[in-house]
Amino acid sequence: MAQETEPAENELDEPAIPEHRFGRPGPPLDKRNPFMMGLLGGFGVLLAWAIFLGIRNAASILVLIFIALFLAIGLNPAVTRLRKWGLPRGLAVTIVALAVVGLIAGGIIALIPPLVSQTTQLAENVPDYIQQLQRNETVNELVQRYDIVDRVSTALNAGTVTNALGGVVGAGRMIAGTLFNVLTVLVLTIYFMASFDRMRETAYSLVPASRRVRVRLLTDEILTKVGAYMVGAISIAVLAGASSWLLAVILGLGYPFALAVVVAVCDLIPQIGATLGAIIVSLVGFASSLTAGIVCIVFFIIYQQVENYVIYPNVMRRSVKVSDVAAVVAALLGVALFGVVGALVAIPMVAGVQLIVREVVQPSQEAR
Repeated sequence: MAQETEPAENELDEPAIPEHRFGRPGPPLDKRNPFMMGLLGGFGVLLAWAIFLGIRNAASILVLIFIALFLAIGLNPAVTRLRKWGLPRGLAVTIVALAVVGLIAGGIIALIPPLVSQTTQLAENVPDYIQQLQRNETVNELVQRYDIVDRVSTALNAGTVTNALGGVVGAGRMIAGTLFNVLTVLVLTIYFMASFDRMRETAYSLVPASRRVRVRLLTDEILTKVGAYMVGAISIAVLAGASSWLLAVILGLGYPFALAVVVAVCDLIPQIGATLGAIIVSLVGFASSLTAGIVCIVFFIIYQQVENYVIYPNVMRRSVKVSDVAAVVAALLGVALFGVVGALVAIPMVAGVQLIVREVVQPSQEAR
């Protein structure tokens, strides 16, 4: 007789689970039912509205995150170069981050001494400027005709002073907010650089395996163009600083090297940076003399036109491989549509679109 096998220990301890322990599943819901269609449509509208409100409320933070990610992509080639020299990634990121912080700190330190001294000189020269205007017969005639003195006296009342104080408080808040945004972008950029490889591999793992290699090659090429754009932008900023240094030396302005550093750092800021640097140098020029201030204004008006329509397109054409017309049109459209962020990403975005059109869209059309 065959020996009876003893039941396993697990079979003795655990009772058999019925096939439909929680009941037999019913038929699937009829998605074509008018009630279900309206319910699902309403949930979809509410979800879309909630996403819109979330994006709108977090728009400022999302912009900071986007800028930090863009800067991390642009600085990653420097980290990669240091790693090829045998440095660990943490040390390479630290060196690049310290270089960026040193550049920002150097610009601020270079700005403070001339700003204080030249502002004092400008305040001291204001009475002389007023006397020169008073000697002008045309100015005196306009003052008497439009009663400018009485209008100014009426405007300088308690309400005006209160509004001015409110403006000062608002300016203080703006400066504090700007410093907070700069520090936030700086910290996020360091974090993104430290975990850049891990973030990139995670993003690639979400792509289907059959297309992962091609997506990796195209994306790496686009990221390379972002780094090339950063190199081109730095080259343009150095050229602007050198031109400002030469102008300051010719006019005999104080602190020419400091002014050059300020202009170079400001020129890295899209849309408003070049104008901000021009204003600072022009104020220093007016503090020196009226003629020097006018020369500075004329110089920067001409130089910015040359930079926007000659230097910038040519540098970007050589570094990012974008045509002159595409660079100018992209910069103008980026500023008009998205402001500073649009100006920051316009050229790399055009380069990426050109690459995708050339490598994906055109071969697909030719195969049809």
